Amino acid sequence: MNGEERIISGTLPGGERLDKALSLASGLSRERIKALLADGRIALDDNVTAQASLKPAAGTAFAITVPAAAPAEAIAQDIPLSIVFEDEHLIVIDKPAGLVVHPAAGNLDGTLVNALLHHCRGQLSGIGGVVRPGIVHRIDKETSGLLVVAKTDAAHEGLAKQFADHSIHRAYRAIVAGVPKAASGTVSGHIGRSDHDRKKMAVLHPLNQRGKHAVTHYRLIEPLGLAGLVECRLETGRTHQVRVHMASIGHPLLGDPVYGRNPQRLKPILTQLHFARQALHAAELGFIHPVTGAAHSFASALPADMAGLLVELRNQT
Repeated sequence: MNGEERIISGTLPGGERLDKALSLASGLSRERIKALLADGRIALDDNVTAQASLKPAAGTAFAITVPAAAPAEAIAQDIPLSIVFEDEHLIVIDKPAGLVVHPAAGNLDGTLVNALLHHCRGQLSGIGGVVRPGIVHRIDKETSGLLVVAKTDAAHEGLAKQFADHSIHRAYRAIVAGVPKAASGTVSGHIGRSDHDRKKMAVLHPLNQRGKHAVTHYRLIEPLGLAGLVECRLETGRTHQVRVHMASIGHPLLGDPVYGRNPQRLKPILTQLHFARQALHAAELGFIHPVTGAAHSFASALPADMAGLLVELRNQT
């Protein structure tokens, strides 16, 4: 799917903008088509064109010269993966706590992207012109659970659209400090960089331009004395959303080193279990396959560390 230049050709139906018509005909994203138009790599009836808004007549012949995808900057690494689902278009991973999703300063290798470059070698198309997995959403390093990654440009664009219009189903399991008084509720607050600590996110005033609208629906699954097991369903996907929203209503996640303060009486349990991460697990993920149109729904059981913490908390009640 990469490694050499290729040509996609055919005829257009007419009546559509050129970028849209070519995207439908080729399977490339509209943004990719626009980039190829700008590079002079698209011809209509043997004449190179760069006009995305053009509406060619029905039967117009097109030829798209797709250059070989550039190699990814990240290196492929043989890191074990827990694969829940995979086809030629996308892959669903059950990520363990401790695994960073994307290379960045301080984590240049040993990430999920490095692992996917190894696992999917020869299967990845040039997403945006680069051979790489399409990361459409992320979960924190110390959060475990499900996430979907695109292998192709078309899958990447389709999944990104579902995340943008909030039609993706995502539900988390979290163990929080204290038991929420209301068995269920909604936290709606703009999230952005904290005014007091740039390393943290915070709920900001709605008029603050740095804040982004965020909505989390929570439901108490089980009271645990000084803690509670809750389900958090996301409408939006902001950085640290569950952690920030639950902390904002007085129920930070147990083990959260940034937004939480563990109840004094629970510290011995957390110390005994060596539990030092936020108690958060991406347990459910559902979406419409962006290429086949099939509905997919996946579930992941609590990992051993969170399951063990639940057992100890139940023994204390």
